[in-house]
Amino acid sequence: MTAMMTVDELMKVMRAAAGGDENVDLDGDVLDVPFADLGYDSLALLETAVRIERRHGLRLADDLVTTAKTPREFLGLVNDGMEVG
Repeated sequence: MTAMMTVDELMKVMRAAAGGDENVDLDGDVLDVPFADLGYDSLALLETAVRIERRHGLRLADDLVTTAKTPREFLGLVNDGMEVG
C-alpha cells in the first residue's frame, strides 16, 4: 500500500516544478485556495503531474489534472490513483 500524498508534499512538488510566488504563503492552509490565487496555471499542474508520475509511477490524465481548481481537488486525484494503483 502506497502512502497518501499530503498537501505539504504536493506543494513541495509544485514549487520544484513551477517555482512559487514569493508573495504567496504556500505553507499555510492552502487546501481550498484556487491554484490561480497561489500563482499556478494549468501548465504548472501538468508539470507537477509529470513529476508525480516519475516519482510514484502514477499516471494522471491531463484533462483531469487541468480541471483541478484547488490543492484539495488535485490531491483527491493523486490519492484516488494511489489507492487503485
